[in-house]
Amino acid sequence: MPTLVLASTSVYRRELLTRLGVPFTAAAPACDEEALKDSALSPAALASHLAREKARSLSQRWPDAHVLGCDQLVELDSAVLGKPGTAERAIEQLSQLAGRKHRLVTAFALLGPDNAVTEHLDVHTLQMRALTRFEIERYVAADQPLDCAGSYKIEARGIALVERIEGADFTAITGLPLIALTSALRAHGFVVP
Repeated sequence: MPTLVLASTSVYRRELLTRLGVPFTAAAPACDEEALKDSALSPAALASHLAREKARSLSQRWPDAHVLGCDQLVELDSAVLGKPGTAERAIEQLSQLAGRKHRLVTAFALLGPDNAVTEHLDVHTLQMRALTRFEIERYVAADQPLDCAGSYKIEARGIALVERIEGADFTAITGLPLIALTSALRAHGFVVP
């Protein structure tokens, strides 16, 4: 079976990929994500670009492997909301999202040893509940979503912030669309149970 490298330090993506039963190695991408961000790109194009570059950043280190790069961002009114990093920024982001719809954009790029790339983009629309500042502060203190695009952990208490979700693959919300990834891996010669 081919070798798979996940170009990510995300515990969420590692947990998701483990569900497929395919052995893999996880490593931090060897690129500066902030330097790669291009404000001229649409949010969808940016997520795809970052996923590709993360995969490419490890392809020389593992030239015989398939490298999987991923990216996720939140789009609100055509603006990108990334990982907040601080509780204050998380509160600010959730205050912007409260009572409104936004798009959660998740991309992956599977780069083969022959440099062929299989890409997928998954977009979910989420309607957030109207939230008070107290509710937002309480949520941020409980879930600590500082490493999550949009400042919520849908797989934890963050589900209570959402009224409605529209999309094709719920695993994409956590960071990796497993339905599309299964097809991509199988096409690249992986045996996926």
